[in-house]
Amino acid sequence: MSFDYDLFVIGGGSGGVRAARIAASQHGARVGLAEESRMGGTCVIRGCVPKKLMIFASGAPAAAAEARGYGWTGATEGRFDWPLFRGKLHEELSRLEGLYAGGLRAAGVDIHPQRAKLADPHTVELADGTRLTAKHILIAVGGRPSLPGIPGEELGLISDHLFDLDTLPARVLIVGGGFIACEYATILNGLGCDTTIAYRGDKLLRGFDGECRTLATHQIENLGITLRLNDSPTRLDRDGAGIRASFSGGGAETYDAVMFATGRAPYTGGLGLENTGVIVGERGQIEVDQWSQTAVPSIYAVGDVTDRVNLTPVAIREGHSFADTVFGAQPRCVDHSLIASAVYLRPHELGTIGLTEEEAAEQGPIEVYAASFRPMRSLFAGSEARALMKLIVCDRTRRVLGCHIFAPEAGEMIQLVAVAMGMGATKEQFDAAMAVHPTLAEELVTMRAPVRRAGGATV
Repeated sequence: MSFDYDLFVIGGGSGGVRAARIAASQHGARVGLAEESRMGGTCVIRGCVPKKLMIFASGAPAAAAEARGYGWTGATEGRFDWPLFRGKLHEELSRLEGLYAGGLRAAGVDIHPQRAKLADPHTVELADGTRLTAKHILIAVGGRPSLPGIPGEELGLISDHLFDLDTLPARVLIVGGGFIACEYATILNGLGCDTTIAYRGDKLLRGFDGECRTLATHQIENLGITLRLNDSPTRLDRDGAGIRASFSGGGAETYDAVMFATGRAPYTGGLGLENTGVIVGERGQIEVDQWSQTAVPSIYAVGDVTDRVNLTPVAIREGHSFADTVFGAQPRCVDHSLIASAVYLRPHELGTIGLTEEEAAEQGPIEVYAASFRPMRSLFAGSEARALMKLIVCDRTRRVLGCHIFAPEAGEMIQLVAVAMGMGATKEQFDAAMAVHPTLAEELVTMRAPVRRAGGATV
């Protein structure tokens, strides 16, 4: 059978773009790609990139305060000009989008700027009715924010909307306690918004290391962000120019804006999967094997739509591995067992890789090495913020099972730790590394005695 393409990719985010470009440029495949929105996907257009730029912007008041602590008497944060920043932000996003599209065209990929759905295991139908056939189809449509299902939720925003606001809300409620909620609370607080987080749990960042969760929760509260823990809105109502939120714990408050950060779900609705035999899980995720292949041999899926590990570098690696396996005769699959990540809070970030203390203790005997201290730089300027360096070590093999860093630039540090842990480094190999002094990271190689043992470990 003759096909229009060797590969057709649905979705122009990081995973889909990487797969399309590698298949075309390195392996000579005829490739088409459809994207209904902007090229670059969640990370480039609505997530990682704009969020990190906003984190940088939100840190200016703290930087000015620190400068005053170092003797700069004229240091001031001034006034934040949101329209000016927003304009520069969109210019940067457009530049990155152009790079993504340009890279695809240079590789010979045909770009179809419209929605596509599956008509059968080898056919996609574009929004204009055009049907195209492909020997292989890759679904890389990502995920979308999910809402909590309360009355009036249509009055709320999601993180995607933040970048398009004409003005920043003077008073804002963020619903949720995960990394997206915490990061945007940090951003809006730093940009001068009176910010509240409502979260149904007793501590923020569920799923992360418990000790780090405690530090992050305290840091966010110390920034002046109001925390409504063990509480969540039950309904939203219009209240003049504002939005009135009624809470499960009783009472109600009016805000200029309410933003939902209550999780994300795979974007599989209306994709035509019912025409193919592809298996979909409870959360709408496409079920795949270790090769990213679905139950239908011609159809694959990578990235957030599979709900494996929802991080941009993971989607990129999955897309590249798919292209090498299917078109390059270089079979390889992605190891999802050890992946570093970061939560971009302020002033201290959270970098993490491997098992939390709680997870490791359930698996067997461990030693916990931890150092909590006030970093020299911020201490001199008068800050009380405490950093944490933490290693989780297997009592039997001495391998480092987990590393958790709560400190400035923790994301940068955890990336380097990931190399050592990926090679199976032991605690003694960490100890053998000479410290770089004075740095925050030297604590990772100078902790000699465990602060506690767990999981049945004994002295």
